[in-house]
Amino acid sequence: MATLTQQQMLRELEPTAERLTNRHISMFKDWNPHDFIPWSEGKNFKTLGGQDWAPEQCELSDVARVAMVQNLLTEDNLPAYHREIAMNFSMDGAWGEWVRRWTAEENRHSNALRDYLVVTRSVDPFALEKLRMEQVTRGFSPGQNGQGDLFAESLFDSVVYVSFQELATRVSHRNTGKACNDTIADQLTARLSHDENLHMIFYRDVTAAGLDLAPNQAMTSIHRVLRNFQMPGFTVPEFRRKAVIIAVGGVYDPRIHLDEVVMPVLKKWRIFERDDFTGEAARQRDDLAVLVKELEQACDKFDVSKQRYLEREARKAESITAAKALKPEGTLTHSRH
Repeated sequence: MATLTQQQMLRELEPTAERLTNRHISMFKDWNPHDFIPWSEGKNFKTLGGQDWAPEQCELSDVARVAMVQNLLTEDNLPAYHREIAMNFSMDGAWGEWVRRWTAEENRHSNALRDYLVVTRSVDPFALEKLRMEQVTRGFSPGQNGQGDLFAESLFDSVVYVSFQELATRVSHRNTGKACNDTIADQLTARLSHDENLHMIFYRDVTAAGLDLAPNQAMTSIHRVLRNFQMPGFTVPEFRRKAVIIAVGGVYDPRIHLDEVVMPVLKKWRIFERDDFTGEAARQRDDLAVLVKELEQACDKFDVSKQRYLEREARKAESITAAKALKPEGTLTHSRH
């Protein structure tokens, strides 16, 4: 089976890209970020004679706040994501039309999230801007995860990666909205999730067409991406610590990643039912079955660790409550003199 070049892939799959772009536009539900911001809660900061941010102004839980900021900083790196897909898709014809449309839609997400967080004073805007500058300056390339040049200018690598990443982002936005315990935040993240879902469907179905066109090459990309998968937010400062908070909080954890992201996409592509993989690609498909088992084991380990963590936190809370109950009324905990 002949190996297709990048240009051959683009040319052969362009009719599919055009059809899927038209389908996307017909399914897209237009919305405006300003409609989901509680502007009446906003007020000036000190520079304009108002009040600067203080921690007690935030009404979100720690989990919701960390998840919202993580999602925002991930969305902030859009210039780098645009560069990646523009390089691998090209800016011509149907591919260029999709790249421009996708970028325009994604640009709304960071605008909406930042406006919500700043207007509701859910986060220190000074610290948030400092993080944005650092995050965007770092940029993003899948090769940054320590696995070498993951995409290697491959169309298949690109569409496979974003098939999983867009679905993961959809799930993360939706669960973050629920964690906020705020109707407006829930409505806003629902809109973001709808966009991400449609983006995922485009990339997933391009990949499906690629599997029919060049099954072995597509399988190699699927194997490479899943074996080295990282969310684009891994470049955010203190990513590991924040990922733990988000995972323990039930926004995005190993079980969600496997059950709601990895397996639905693999099943849609019928990876374990297809009989058109040969040679190394067939071995890579078999290794994916091994990877799924490894992810299952990681889920089980995480569930045990999470339960132990929650039990420790519960004991700490009980100890604090008991200590307060034993303290004589009117006792001072500290003195400035």
